[in-house]
Amino acid sequence: MTARLVESREIAPGVRHFDFELTGGEKLSFTPGQFVSFRRMFEGKEIIRAYSIASVPDGNRFALCLNEVSCGLFSPFLFVLQPGAEIELRQPLGYFTLRNRDRDILMIATGTGIAPFRSMLAANLADLRTQVTLLLGARYSDTLLYREEFEELARKHPNFRFWPTVTRPGEDWTGRTGRVQQHIEEALDARTDLDVYLCGLKEMVDDIRSRLKQRGFDRKHIIFEKYD
Repeated sequence: MTARLVESREIAPGVRHFDFELTGGEKLSFTPGQFVSFRRMFEGKEIIRAYSIASVPDGNRFALCLNEVSCGLFSPFLFVLQPGAEIELRQPLGYFTLRNRDRDILMIATGTGIAPFRSMLAANLADLRTQVTLLLGARYSDTLLYREEFEELARKHPNFRFWPTVTRPGEDWTGRTGRVQQHIEEALDARTDLDVYLCGLKEMVDDIRSRLKQRGFDRKHIIFEKYD
């Protein structure tokens, strides 16, 4: 398959939101939470990179949310890609998808780890009757990705709680502070009968998985995806 860039825009320093479409009239079928892989030759070597889809199924369109890795190959290439440019795409894959719709859910993300949760929530929240909490961590308040969207979802859906937290708050920040790990106890409220979804850097994911197992969580109720 081939994807064509429709547009991209900066949504935080060093982070861009990308809108792509498939060429040739193809439709992109995927389950919210899955990823796509781009393929390209760099200096004679094939490089493949996987990126979580940050949008709901929408015909031939899909969105990504990426941060630029200055020492990398693929992200600097994508960050200067112009609308109309095309790139080879592989079919969506992945098991980081919504599992049990009859259990309360805690989603924990840092940075661009929010991408699959944006897709899951947009596709499923209106039909869920269980409690869903999204705990999103960032360094600064202006790097809380898609913050306004999640605040709007919280206003519309009584069963959805959006808990952003920042580690370097400015004087105007009145919300939660510190790493996401510092707010797990509050979010769990001494419970183990819910599903916890984790997405972000390896250090955060491994730390929280360890904490949850110590609390007695069954591993099948800890669903995770690491970004490094």
